[in-house]
Amino acid sequence: MSTQAIEDYLKTIYKLQNQKGTASTSSLAKRLGLSPASVTGMIKKLSRMKLVRYERYQGVTLTDAGKKIALEVIRHHRLVELYLSETLGVPWDKVHDEAEKWEHILSEELEVRIDKLLGYPTSDPHGSPIPTRHGIIPERNIIILSELKEGQSAIIAEVSDRNPDILRYLGERNLYPQTEIKVIVCEPFDGPITIAVHDTKCTLGQEVAKCIFVSDVKN
Repeated sequence: MSTQAIEDYLKTIYKLQNQKGTASTSSLAKRLGLSPASVTGMIKKLSRMKLVRYERYQGVTLTDAGKKIALEVIRHHRLVELYLSETLGVPWDKVHDEAEKWEHILSEELEVRIDKLLGYPTSDPHGSPIPTRHGIIPERNIIILSELKEGQSAIIAEVSDRNPDILRYLGERNLYPQTEIKVIVCEPFDGPITIAVHDTKCTLGQEVAKCIFVSDVKN
């Protein structure tokens, strides 16, 4: 097994576990683009390495050792994204794929230098929290934009970085983290949501609205 493969699995398990409490082999296979049989085989190997806990039909969770590795990879990834964005001017819809390559080869010395250069940041260009060097991510009270009601206002806290097309779409409408928005209209039956951004209005479909996470909700 390559170190990169192990890190990719642990990082993906961490994210799925964080979202759903556990990571099923089917969800892992879908996220990684692999067959369920391949994923099951790898999970058994990771279990023997004491990096995950696995029970058939019960899903996968990380051990403390597995979580430590996952958070270190995520820290590298998000620091690199911010470095590429702020220092090299790489658009926010392109930094993810580049960071996927850097996260596995970034030395600890370079990590420290990047962290210092950027002023010890706490979030990446998409608003995702950067784990500390000790593997700590602060708790946040955030919800999906589509859960807001008409008349409520909030601050964009984070935007999913999984779809570059959606990131470009949001960037064109200035829907970046720390932007204040207000819900004007929520169409019924999972219809589009119209929000006010600064002095303009913007209508978002549910697919896009579910990629935006907000905090500081006010009625």
